[in-house]
Amino acid sequence: MNLKSTRLAVILISLIFVMTTPAAGESLRLPKIFSDNMVLQQQLPVVIWGWAESATKVTVTFERQKKTVKADSEGKWRIELKPLKANSRGDKLIVSTLEETIEFDNVLVGEVWLCSGQSNMEWPMSKVDDAEEEIAAADCPLIRHIRIKHVMKSEPVDDVETVKGWEICTPETVPTFTAVGYFFGAELLEKLNVPIGLLHSSWGGSTIEAFISLEGFRQVPELSDYVQRIEASTPSHPLYKQAVKKSIADAEQWTREAKEALKTDERVSSMPALANSAEPLLNWVDPANKHNAMIAGLVPYRIRGAIWYQGESNHTEDMIYARKTQALVEGWRKAWGQPDLPYYYVQIAPFTYWNEQADILPPFWEVQAAIEKEIPNTGMVVINDVANIKDIHPRNKRPVGYRLAQQALANTYGKDVIDGGPQFDKMKIEDGRLRVFFKRTGSGLTTRDGKEPDWFEIAGENGVFAKAQAKIDGKTVVLNSADVDKPVAMRYAWSMLAEPNLRNIEGFPVSAFRGGKINERFLLDSMVPEAKRFELVYSFDIGNEATTKKVASYRVDRTKEIESFDRVAYFLVLKEAQESPEYVWVTMDPFANEAARLGIPTSSAGKTLMQWVENVTVKTNVDRLKTGEGMKGYLEFWPNNYEAKNAAHIPGASEDAYDFGDTPTGPFEGYGSMQIHIPSEKQTVFAINNWSAGPKTEVGIGNSPVGNPDYTFSGICAEQYELKRLFVLVRPTQ
Repeated sequence: MNLKSTRLAVILISLIFVMTTPAAGESLRLPKIFSDNMVLQQQLPVVIWGWAESATKVTVTFERQKKTVKADSEGKWRIELKPLKANSRGDKLIVSTLEETIEFDNVLVGEVWLCSGQSNMEWPMSKVDDAEEEIAAADCPLIRHIRIKHVMKSEPVDDVETVKGWEICTPETVPTFTAVGYFFGAELLEKLNVPIGLLHSSWGGSTIEAFISLEGFRQVPELSDYVQRIEASTPSHPLYKQAVKKSIADAEQWTREAKEALKTDERVSSMPALANSAEPLLNWVDPANKHNAMIAGLVPYRIRGAIWYQGESNHTEDMIYARKTQALVEGWRKAWGQPDLPYYYVQIAPFTYWNEQADILPPFWEVQAAIEKEIPNTGMVVINDVANIKDIHPRNKRPVGYRLAQQALANTYGKDVIDGGPQFDKMKIEDGRLRVFFKRTGSGLTTRDGKEPDWFEIAGENGVFAKAQAKIDGKTVVLNSADVDKPVAMRYAWSMLAEPNLRNIEGFPVSAFRGGKINERFLLDSMVPEAKRFELVYSFDIGNEATTKKVASYRVDRTKEIESFDRVAYFLVLKEAQESPEYVWVTMDPFANEAARLGIPTSSAGKTLMQWVENVTVKTNVDRLKTGEGMKGYLEFWPNNYEAKNAAHIPGASEDAYDFGDTPTGPFEGYGSMQIHIPSEKQTVFAINNWSAGPKTEVGIGNSPVGNPDYTFSGICAEQYELKRLFVLVRPTQ
């Protein structure tokens, strides 16, 4: 290299060094949550924090308090002010060093609440009922609002992005405020007469998982899979390093093979990608990514509590949603260092979820109702009376915010107010009727329309529910039905379409609930007396939304109680509205040693069966299905997709139609088949296909009257039946 080129190299290296080397320090800076017009939390130590050049002295001055601290070696500094009293006049917060000063004007002290969730929390004032009038009346300078931008991050960041800074509530600014948050804040302002700060961080369509922190997930053992997913995506974690090393090894192997292929003119395969587990958490369904970007950077800005409106994107879940809520709340409480941080939330509204069964929402409402009983210092508001079943975004947000505020006023601020509607207490069976008792009835029970209570149903021992006549009697409701002589159970608002009318005089509605106990085996034992010799292993409602390709959601699972057995039985009952039940009872010699291998053959069950079974007995009330004893049956139990080809050479089976001789294909977690056949009769005993399709699960007894004999693509689905239940049983070894 000559002198000229050497000098050029030195210059280039110097330029690169200047461009890539960080400065020795940085100018004085605070998180974006601090701005003019902000509200600081009263009665709690207030934390002011930020960044400056290392060792710089930073001074904070506010309301006769003045404190100084040095920035640490990383340039971080933090000052804690003594608890402040509410202040509505607006003061100046000054943060300074010897060289710089940052001033925030018109700073108030009052009550600050985090407003989070998905689209119904995000829903703006510009789109509420009577928006023009509501906006015109929103001249409330003591309400302040700040909105966090929609951002996802794979790892927590120490600052947030904001749409604007803190805004004063006026008719000009309020149209973009969270409507639920505004009505919540307006009620608090009226009752407390202190400034209200609304810290708005929500994102429409989000699942709850996205707002849960890694630390929150760690608090709940049932959510360990999420912990592993997050850790595997963290560059400093061993799981991440392991995945990357494996990807490097795969890439090196591919490189060697590709070089050889080039020499021989062979085609080169696609280069292996980075392991999925090591990918950053930037997909919509990934856990923690909205917490990392939209919540973590708010801490430790002092707040009084949180309000939450979310659940539509998790509405098919069971008690796992309660565990996720526990993780959300415990994670936030730990982050803010407030173990009793109040958390008030909205039970999602009735809505017509297309292609889903009407009873998909009530179990989720039940889970949401359980949260306030399981997690201290939480409370739920019910809004089934202000919904729009054709709009997932009910526009009547004023009652939602008002009811959230009553929760806060009663439970956080100690005000003597009714904070919710009547709650189910107990049920008593009387002569041909049921009496339902309630707690939290306030000034008494009533209905919003002056009519008798609606949306009550009762059932006898057969488990079939009928509409009930309901009458308010003091603090109870009495139920009866001409169709049910001896009621043993009842339920209320048990439909996603339910907009029931029962409430207390204060105007708070009653959530969906159920009570009583139905004999799980009543129909089975009444139709098939010999079934009493068999022990129940599984009970399964066909078409339930919680069942996936991987896991079946059983009503009853007694596999851990079952030991040895010498017979296996299946009982399938199907009932259309206004029709008598159809059923089939089929027993056979065991084809597995473990009871857990007898249920729905999802992928987690780990079985693909194309198997003959002996000594099959079939009993049914379906005319097109032949009954008999000692027959030879054939099972097609698998989670796979399948084709009509008769690869197993079952005598008489078609090569073209889906019947009793089909062949599994990929993928393994596919369409799914649970079929029992009697090949000698060219008969399907029963079929349950595509069980992860919810109401579109195909089900039938005997050969299908249309299309393929085994109901594949028949269009005869779970949604046409009001009762569609499978029982799996065994006869214990004597």
